[in-house]
Amino acid sequence: MIRIGLAGWGDHDDLYPARTPAKDKLAWYAKFFNVVEVDSSFYAVLGEEVYRRWLAETPSDFTFIIKAYQGMTGHSRGKTPFGGPGEMFQAYLDSIHPVVESGRLKAVMFQFPPWFDCTAEHVRQLRAIRKWMGNLPLALEFRHQSWFTPANRERTLEFMREEGWIHIVCDEPQIGQGSVPTVLEPTDPELTIVRMHGRNAAGWSQASAPNWREIRTLYRYSLEELQEWVDMLNQLLSKGTQEICMIFNNNSGGDAASNALDMMGLLGQSPRELPPHQIDLFGGWED
Repeated sequence: MIRIGLAGWGDHDDLYPARTPAKDKLAWYAKFFNVVEVDSSFYAVLGEEVYRRWLAETPSDFTFIIKAYQGMTGHSRGKTPFGGPGEMFQAYLDSIHPVVESGRLKAVMFQFPPWFDCTAEHVRQLRAIRKWMGNLPLALEFRHQSWFTPANRERTLEFMREEGWIHIVCDEPQIGQGSVPTVLEPTDPELTIVRMHGRNAAGWSQASAPNWREIRTLYRYSLEELQEWVDMLNQLLSKGTQEICMIFNNNSGGDAASNALDMMGLLGQSPRELPPHQIDLFGGWED
């Protein structure tokens, strides 16, 4: 099985009729896709009531990939409102409990920062996280190339298999240590996640630029590039993973939704058509 979805649901204007209220967007999103990546959980530990509302707004077969809170991945560099890691992890586990209880958690996604390189200390940190998170499905995305150098690649994959980490396979620009190659190897028999970040090499590493977050994933995949991924997805399935969730994160220019629907079409999944955007005589195109 291959599920196609997007990173978040608020920024994809193509999906929604003009002037759709923010509170209605998740329910509308679920008409197109049956999985979503929750990004707001990275910035704060959300309340249980938030997840309960999202569950109520979506069909029973709709699933969530929930991003780990930034304090759990080291992005916040130790600055969190919690007394320590144990308290932080427990608060996060309590918050996502409704999704876990519903059986609609696809995975908790741990995306580590570019400075999280392949060292013994960071391996110990991954082992500790695995213990704190119990038996929940955990997905792992690296942002430092050292994990997949020729010397470390097989050891990294074997570690992930032994510790029960789901591999997040990335499509992203290849421009140095802050990029990871596309490694078509599943590490969990039940699930592999593919994240499509775009191939904007010029914007990928300009973290000091004031508009870095706006240009980092500014990219539209061509149909030829997506067709290459049809073959790569089949390779992953042939290597033993039962399910793939492919998440489009090329959001900066509003390209993710269209690319995801294109991908569904290439896979023969009969995607729903986007709503028409009509001319507003007094303001140009409605959006």
